[in-house]
Amino acid sequence: MPRVFSVALPPWLTHALRAQRGPVPWNAVVRGALAAGPLLLVAVIVGRESVGVMAALGAMLAGINDRPGSRRTAVHRIGVPGLAGAAGLVVGTYAGEGLGAVPLTLVLTALGLLAGAVNAVGPVSSGAGTQLLVAAAIGAGMPLPEPGWQRALFFLAGAAWLIALRLALPTPGALAHDFRFDGERVAVADVYDAIAELLAAAGGEQAGARRAALTAALDHAQDALAGPRLRRYASSSAERRLRAQYAAALPLAEAATALAWAGDALPARTAEGPRRLAVAVRTGEPCGPLPAPARSVPGLRALDDALLHAAETFDRGGKQTGGRQTGSEKTDGRHSAALHSNAGTNPLDRGARQTAHKGLRLRPLRAKALLRTVTGQGGREYGFRVALCYGASAAVAQALHHVHWYWLPATAVFLVKPDLGPLVSRVLNRAAGTVLGALVFAGFAAVLPRPEGLVALVAISGALIPVATRHFAAQTAVVTVLVLALVMVGGEPEASWSRIGETLLACAIVLIVGHLPAPGQRGGNVRARLDAATDAAHAYLTHVLSGADDRAARWALRREAYRKLAEARAAIDRAAAELPTLARHTEGTDEVAATLERLVDTTTACAVHLDDTGRLTPRHTERLATLLDELVEQRERAGLVDPPADLLSA
Repeated sequence: MPRVFSVALPPWLTHALRAQRGPVPWNAVVRGALAAGPLLLVAVIVGRESVGVMAALGAMLAGINDRPGSRRTAVHRIGVPGLAGAAGLVVGTYAGEGLGAVPLTLVLTALGLLAGAVNAVGPVSSGAGTQLLVAAAIGAGMPLPEPGWQRALFFLAGAAWLIALRLALPTPGALAHDFRFDGERVAVADVYDAIAELLAAAGGEQAGARRAALTAALDHAQDALAGPRLRRYASSSAERRLRAQYAAALPLAEAATALAWAGDALPARTAEGPRRLAVAVRTGEPCGPLPAPARSVPGLRALDDALLHAAETFDRGGKQTGGRQTGSEKTDGRHSAALHSNAGTNPLDRGARQTAHKGLRLRPLRAKALLRTVTGQGGREYGFRVALCYGASAAVAQALHHVHWYWLPATAVFLVKPDLGPLVSRVLNRAAGTVLGALVFAGFAAVLPRPEGLVALVAISGALIPVATRHFAAQTAVVTVLVLALVMVGGEPEASWSRIGETLLACAIVLIVGHLPAPGQRGGNVRARLDAATDAAHAYLTHVLSGADDRAARWALRREAYRKLAEARAAIDRAAAELPTLARHTEGTDEVAATLERLVDTTTACAVHLDDTGRLTPRHTERLATLLDELVEQRERAGLVDPPADLLSA
């Protein structure tokens, strides 16, 4: 038999080839087609091409942030970066008109420092910082007849147009139920499905991955339900029902995590109840009697109580679920009546009501905490890199061009974003995507009629953005075609080849700056997120061991611990795929994250056991002690700061 040789590619290269998978988001494709293209068409018809370019740019950048989720979440995710982009246009335009090359470069560098530090706060802040810098470069380097405030106004109008499309256009199946909450409904149903998958995987090799998937589903649903609203609390019965159904999933998720921690395989019927609840959320139909698990261990008893509570919650939402089934497939009316009589007095029901009413945000991000995040080690390191890359690329661009010099600094902004992947992966994908996009545009520009052909090209590119966001090179190629078509409609000559050269130059600048020694310790973003995850795990463990009976607070602390862990894990995975010269700065952090995950899982198992018996077994206490010792040793090996003193004595 011939010998088969396999070549293991390095992580920095395999990441560049990796793409997300999933069904085509046809609703987002339709929105993309109706966003930038029609705005540009209207501007061309009325003879205001430059205005159309600004509006289409706003719609294009908004389309990059148009991700799956609820409508209210989309308003925040698209609107905040849109406002930041409008502010960047104002600053860039007036600074470009009133300052020379050197003062302008200094202003843009300072702006890069600020925007880069703000990026450390979260995904929405990252999008806002990116649009701020891209729009500032466009305002300073793209000569247009309109004053800065008009540019900003039309840019904001383009983003607002996409938001209007997001709010107005239905998603598939949304018209069958309440039109306003289709994204929230899907997110809550996904939580119940993830609980079922975790129960089915208990005792197997996939249990860890299913627990991580449950965390992602809970995070997504929490964000969807916590979107911006005019009133502080839910104002409609449909929203109150969805929030109650989400709150009812939390004790189910807690019990499922505890059962997965125990490591024993479960009967297939154990996962059937959450699956029926998921179908009921999606369809609005009764879920029918829910199969009850055998109440043989604390985890199964907690799951049984949580299923019964979920059935009662769905009953109160106006649908008769038919109660809950025992092992002999009969309705367990005794337990149902008991839960009704104790509604509002037992901790589970009281915690779910508080959670549904007030949400899960125990510690919202205050101004002081926000400032601490921005000025922390992650914000400082990223701000320093962005400022150097943005300022250097702006200086080089102005030295090479008298006009139309915005492409180089705008490219550097996207290249320096760490949440788009490891540094070398970003550079390779950006270079390949720009070359492909420029070649494709050059071919179309040679045969398409102007301007109607270019307008059609903008519309087609806008429709492709939601699909292209699954891979950075594909997204770059589509955006390159769209932007080149826009600027040609605006009066700029065809510049495909110069854009390729400027992109490669930006790649070189970012690669050099990305490997320069930085003030302080490298890997600041990873270390900051691990410290936040450690603090959250400590707060959760302390609450559970204190014996407090506040379920709402416990679930909020548990959610925060898992969310912070997921953020830390994502940052660690990106850092591990860097070149060895950069990856070595975060060596050992993956072991810290894995220990923290086991610690939070164990804390959850302890909480369920304490609810059932009021005391911990030697297995629980020994496991906690072992994990705390491992955590201290691993943090020392990874060069992290000491954990909180209370965590060591917990």
